[in-house]
Amino acid sequence: MRQDGGVDLPVMPPVKPMLAKPATRIPEAQMYEPKWDGFRSIIFRDGDEVEIGSRNEKPMTRYFPEVVDAVLANFPRRAVVDGEIVVANLAANHLDFEALQQRIHPADSRVRLLAEQTPAAFVAFDLLAWGEEDLRGQGMRQRRDALEKAMAGARAPIYMTPLTEDHAEAQRWFDTFEGAGLDGLIAKSPDVTYQSDKRVMTKVKHTRTADCVVAGYRVHKSGPEAIGSLLLGLYDEHGTLASVGVVGALPMAKRKALYAELQPLVADWEGHPWNWGAHEAGERTPRKNETSRWNAGKDLSFTPLRPELVLEVKYDYMEGARFRHTAQFVRWRPDRDPRSCTYAQLERPVDFDLAEVLDTR
Repeated sequence: MRQDGGVDLPVMPPVKPMLAKPATRIPEAQMYEPKWDGFRSIIFRDGDEVEIGSRNEKPMTRYFPEVVDAVLANFPRRAVVDGEIVVANLAANHLDFEALQQRIHPADSRVRLLAEQTPAAFVAFDLLAWGEEDLRGQGMRQRRDALEKAMAGARAPIYMTPLTEDHAEAQRWFDTFEGAGLDGLIAKSPDVTYQSDKRVMTKVKHTRTADCVVAGYRVHKSGPEAIGSLLLGLYDEHGTLASVGVVGALPMAKRKALYAELQPLVADWEGHPWNWGAHEAGERTPRKNETSRWNAGKDLSFTPLRPELVLEVKYDYMEGARFRHTAQFVRWRPDRDPRSCTYAQLERPVDFDLAEVLDTR
């Protein structure tokens, strides 16, 4: 530890994490891990000093005091560990990314309260340094062996990710772990060294399609006559059109063409299914919050459309009643009745015990 405070380790913060490139199939002859749904974090411990770095190299230490305490209780005295901060709701049997997002709050009193109400855990999957040794030049298999030794005495809420080199087992994980809130697999070559900010791993995620109602849009930041995002809805069992997410990644020419195409469908608020003032308190709509908690100046209001268009989209998986990530535009479905676009069409993952995933060491 430096005399002026902070860590003094063989690998010093900030460090950009090693990244993964997408693939549609699970590659052969790799080391396979679940893909965790949380905040990618590299944690540095030097004696009594702990620093938590994020994927974008910004410190997150102040937001997770309970993780700092867990690191002090479970990590080796000098170590740099790559992993994922998650909120694991074992009672509901899923990873709660929304609760995790709420943990990034400017008020210290709120941070402390949330640390008690929705405590986070840390799932370790790589070891960059241990003691005085920088391990980044070693292969993944050597680093994993060192991680298992370094974390042998660790207990909840510090976990070590499961790992297999059996392709059939990896396929089983891919098919079943989603039911515990995980969103795919990570594959790593046994010989790969730790390469910061390089896409030398592989990620395989679930991809599904759904037919959704387009019930509004937001304009693009470049100007008022281009679509920024399309707002998607599905009808629930009560016949209410629920907000499920957005499509946002579109070429500029498509954004401008869509804007012109959608103008005849612009609706008044009166009678619109997302007229937020007419909804019961607490129901989730696109106007539930008019500004973004991540960017206080960002306007999240939208232009309502008559819910007459159906769009087929690709999505990874659902988080509660919404798409976890931004959906992708596939094609218009003029053959579909908007009222037929319900949650019943969605594929449901096989239930799997999250505690079993976390307890696999």
